[in-house]
Amino acid sequence: MSLSWPWALLALLVVPLLLVARWWLNRRRKRAAVTVSSVALIRAALPGRSAWRRRIPVFLFLAGLLALAGAVARPHASMSVPSNNTTILLAIDVSGSMCNTDIAPNRLAVAADAARDFVEAQDGETRIGLVAFSGIAGLLVAPTTDKDPLLDSIDTLKTGRGTAIGQAILTSIDAIAEKNPDVAATGVELPDAAPGTEGDFEPDTIVVLTDGSNTTGVDPVTAAEQAAARRLRVYTIGFGTTEPQQLVCTADQISGDSPFGGGRNWGGGFGGGRGGAREIDEEALTQVADLTGGRYFKAGDAEQLTDVLNDLPGEFGLVKQDVEVTVWFVLLGVLLAFSGVGLSMWWNRGPSLPRR
Repeated sequence: MSLSWPWALLALLVVPLLLVARWWLNRRRKRAAVTVSSVALIRAALPGRSAWRRRIPVFLFLAGLLALAGAVARPHASMSVPSNNTTILLAIDVSGSMCNTDIAPNRLAVAADAARDFVEAQDGETRIGLVAFSGIAGLLVAPTTDKDPLLDSIDTLKTGRGTAIGQAILTSIDAIAEKNPDVAATGVELPDAAPGTEGDFEPDTIVVLTDGSNTTGVDPVTAAEQAAARRLRVYTIGFGTTEPQQLVCTADQISGDSPFGGGRNWGGGFGGGRGGAREIDEEALTQVADLTGGRYFKAGDAEQLTDVLNDLPGEFGLVKQDVEVTVWFVLLGVLLAFSGVGLSMWWNRGPSLPRR
């Protein structure tokens, strides 16, 4: 909680001043008291009131004044609010093992379908960028709200040799830095984090989908440290089963750098062995997610992958921001003050006269 006008907290002095004034009036009332022969007769004429009925309205009224006095200082609170300026970098593994047929027709085809559904489901204000990585990582589409180039690029994903998860994260950071001036590129030396900013995340997010482990380039955890330093969350998805099957790639899924060779027409597809399939490095993917404030998900079939991607906006659609909460203090203060006045009037109402 922070205050825009801390000096305005002097308004809180109104409550002790009122208490002093009430004490002083009570003393004057006692001095001016009239001696009567029978106090019992006076008590019988007055409506009965218990001690708590006398005090509760006063406490409510004073609490309302405290809340209103606090509102004058314009309090702010760190709250999770929907972001209307989100950038999502979707990094998809296109290594040769993505042609594994354990998830029919193969992993790459299913991942492309899920990515396509994910892009189409986003609103028009969310910028999405696309990174593909095998032995190297490349930005296919810079963050944009135009879905057509994204869908076109997803339809033309091709396999390559190697798996550079760390490099994919760094490439995604640089793509975000081009759009968000508050995010530094990977080659920029960062100053020490300002106090109190460690828990605040940028509205931009990186999603890494892979079916294997890092085989080349920078270590994923090292890359995650770069993302964490820039307050960027990385969500990781391990895709595939624990029983990889034959590798079968269609002709349009094979690039010149494919482990199956390039430039040759394979017709309906190419059947390979199981040697291209690597076990998912769940430990590293979990470390990457935990280090950056994201989460790791495991998807073992097409339905699970679609569900994970569809649920992700609920994970990173909120960002922490300093929000002014003055209006809530005002509402609370008015409610308490009017409640105190209302109860006092209700409990002190005189007896009703009989009708004739």
